[in-house]
Amino acid sequence: MSMSTAMATRKRAKPAPGSGADAVAGKRRRKVDSARDRGKSKGGGKMNEEISSDSESESLAPRKTEEEEEEELEETAQEKKLRLAKLYLEQLRQQEEEKAEARAFEEDQVAGRLKEDVLEQRGRLQKSVAKEIQAPAPTDIRVLRGHQLSITCLVVTPDDLAIFSAAKDCTIIKWSVESGRKLHVIPRAKKGTQGQPPGHSSHILCMAISSDGKYLASGDRSKLILIWEAQSCQHLYTFTGHRDAVSGLAFRRGTHQLYSTSHDRSVKVWNVAENSYVETLFGHQDAVAALDALSRECCVTAGGRDGTVRVWKIPEESQLVFYGHQGSIDCIHLINEEHMVSGADDGSVALWGLSKKRPLALQREAHGLHGEPGLEQPFWVSSVAALLNTDLVATGSHNARVRLWQCGEGFRQLDPLFDIPLVGFINSLKFSSAGDFLVAGVGQEHRLGRWWRIKEARNSVCIIPLRRLPAPPVAGS
Repeated sequence: MSMSTAMATRKRAKPAPGSGADAVAGKRRRKVDSARDRGKSKGGGKMNEEISSDSESESLAPRKTEEEEEEELEETAQEKKLRLAKLYLEQLRQQEEEKAEARAFEEDQVAGRLKEDVLEQRGRLQKSVAKEIQAPAPTDIRVLRGHQLSITCLVVTPDDLAIFSAAKDCTIIKWSVESGRKLHVIPRAKKGTQGQPPGHSSHILCMAISSDGKYLASGDRSKLILIWEAQSCQHLYTFTGHRDAVSGLAFRRGTHQLYSTSHDRSVKVWNVAENSYVETLFGHQDAVAALDALSRECCVTAGGRDGTVRVWKIPEESQLVFYGHQGSIDCIHLINEEHMVSGADDGSVALWGLSKKRPLALQREAHGLHGEPGLEQPFWVSSVAALLNTDLVATGSHNARVRLWQCGEGFRQLDPLFDIPLVGFINSLKFSSAGDFLVAGVGQEHRLGRWWRIKEARNSVCIIPLRRLPAPPVAGS
């Protein structure tokens, strides 16, 4: 083989430029050499001298190998991953803290509700709402007219959509709260007439509606209790057994058990769903004037002229007797399971607790005095109402105003809030379930007699709005 042929073979066997580690190293050497050549060819000015000085100091520093540079790049990527991981963990921590705060808030709310439920079951719940109620303007009161004679009693449906009112004209009217229109009228029944629509033939003195809104009960002076389907006002049953006028009715909340009382001094228990009589309890020494009940298997009665308030424990067939008023106790209402309010014709309003035989608070001359000087008499308290489980109480008389009261802590005090002008005998008062309105049954005469007659009064149902005061602005807002 000739020399030229061997040289050609070695040239062909040389690897192509740019392939392999030698090519990379060759490129790097060429780049470094070209950079040195450019540095040497620079001029000798002052600025150039400073730059060359820097380049010399840089040239003195040890050169980083490709492996070190790649290691630096790898460390930077790792640092980025670490930073992102820390950021993600921080976000997770913040989210967990927010969830923990939300859970704590919910637990506080649940604890508050559980506490209220426990207090309600124990009969000691007293929500503070009285101070938030704003006195309505007289023009805001809606007047519903339809009865010919004095309103004697009324009830509000549990959904606050309708009102049932009854009067001395022996009729029952169902009203729409929203429109104020009559939804249904149960007319008076004529005595001794066969085949006529069922109804009352004498003064209706009391009514009650079940907590599910299914049944309506009404009692009259003819000793009868009539049971109606509240939605359609269709007559279902008639309960007989009382020996005198039926003066009080109440359903036990959550059930269809009905309690009734009468001027015959007795308290009777009925099962409306089964159309059956259960039992009779005795104890009052005079005609019973009013009755009320809540969820417990017991009821409370106002004993009229016997001057007592009684709590009847139905399963034990026992009773608790309370004394405090000096006159006839004509009306009573439960505030919660352990406390009640009553009114009497001596002008006093009393707050009671089941653990004390005497009133926790007694407000005498609650509606003032009337009559000639030296012969003044207190205005009779003809009706009382309480917003369930709150500190708000309303009372009515015939002094041309309904008075709202605030119960003090533990129901040991009764302070007046404001008066609502309303002319006539306030024979019945009922709060709506939500507490956003108060209904008053107004008549020219007292519901139990004709001792006085106020000619300028209108026999009507009055819907009184109870608006809450706006929340005070937050400081600094």
